[in-house]
Amino acid sequence: MRYLLVLIVGVLLSSTLNAQLSISLAFNVDRQPVWGPTGYDHVEYYYLPDIDVYYNVPQQRYFYYSGGRWISGASLPSRYRGFDMYNSYKVVVNKRTPYRNAAKYRAQYASFKGRHDQQAIRDSRDTKYFVNKNHPEHNNWVKQQAQNKGNGNGNGNGNGRGNGNGNGRGNGNGNNKDKGRDNKSDKN
Repeated sequence: MRYLLVLIVGVLLSSTLNAQLSISLAFNVDRQPVWGPTGYDHVEYYYLPDIDVYYNVPQQRYFYYSGGRWISGASLPSRYRGFDMYNSYKVVVNKRTPYRNAAKYRAQYASFKGRHDQQAIRDSRDTKYFVNKNHPEHNNWVKQQAQNKGNGNGNGNGNGRGNGNGNGRGNGNGNNKDKGRDNKSDKN
């Protein structure tokens, strides 16, 4: 019985840790460059078929072929100086070290060369991208989050202490202590 109890607790803890790890790895919108395409909550690599280069989002590093090997750098080499990151097509590749299979990706995504039909994160008005510190609306978003928190407009954990109800949008704790204020009419 004791062994079974230890086994059950171990399985529960393991699944809880795995769930937390999955959640923390699932979203990296805040780390994606603003020249990246919209529509992806998680990105490991962008492949840029126009110049045969990979960009690793978590490491914020480019991988390009030079001198018979793959080089990693914080910026592109000078030969790509005029390349327009915002107007080029980016293919999301969520694989480990995709540049090691470069011939596969080169062939698979050759038809994307010269395409210019992706919206960049910088140009998106979807508020989920405002968390990105390089988005033009980021500072306004931060101010709005602070205002929402100060007004008790919490998401999900407002407890309605006092005469306010703590409902609304934002990341606040929902503790509105203003007497008689009803945040349900808040249309942020």
